[in-house]
Amino acid sequence: MHMKRLGVSKHIPVKKKESKFIVCPAAGPHAKRECIPLQIILRDILKYADTAKEAKKILAHGDVFVDGTKKGDHKYPVGLMDVVSIPKTKEYFRVIAKEGKLVLATITKEKAERKLVRINNKTTIKTGAVQLNLHDGRNITIVVKDAKNPKEDKYNTGDTIIISLPDQKIEKQLEMKEGNMAMITKGKHAGVTGKVKIIINPSGMEKGKIVIETDDKKEATTLKSYAFIIGEKTPEITLENK
Repeated sequence: MHMKRLGVSKHIPVKKKESKFIVCPAAGPHAKRECIPLQIILRDILKYADTAKEAKKILAHGDVFVDGTKKGDHKYPVGLMDVVSIPKTKEYFRVIAKEGKLVLATITKEKAERKLVRINNKTTIKTGAVQLNLHDGRNITIVVKDAKNPKEDKYNTGDTIIISLPDQKIEKQLEMKEGNMAMITKGKHAGVTGKVKIIINPSGMEKGKIVIETDDKKEATTLKSYAFIIGEKTPEITLENK
């Protein structure tokens, strides 16, 4: 299945007039308008292939990993904070938002073994455990004695957790609170990063708003659901794209 190149979402960094159609991302962990198919990453961004056929051959050889898992589908959807690894060339990238687009930031092999994921919501399982539902479609279950006891359940919707790849062990929690670093992932301020200055309506994720102050003291206001906590005093990720 393909989609017209002229109508493709602006977050995908491709030229609009090279051909009529472009590959459509497969159903997966990221929404269609919030991801980039692997074929486009290999051919149009990294320039490892001149054609779709060549990109498919690279994937068929098992040379490309996403979040530590080998991927062979050229339509596989790669989205925000996903880690793309190509061990054969010793190259590693993290997908970040910048100037309204999804871009690849070059990272080290060590940083490629960790991923930032945002808690979009939580559910309580019948066994009493808490299930964290994350922005990239994965779920992590937290075993607690009492899921309704705040002391037992320390994770909040909107927080970011850092997990190891590919085993998904939680290494660190980054709270959505004033003073921490955030990246705006959607809307007219997509790609803006800075310190959380004010959180409006802290208890509401969809209706709540957040004010980000950049290094040059400019302010950007966005929905809480558009903000992604990326660090405490400093970012946990590299912000320079390829």
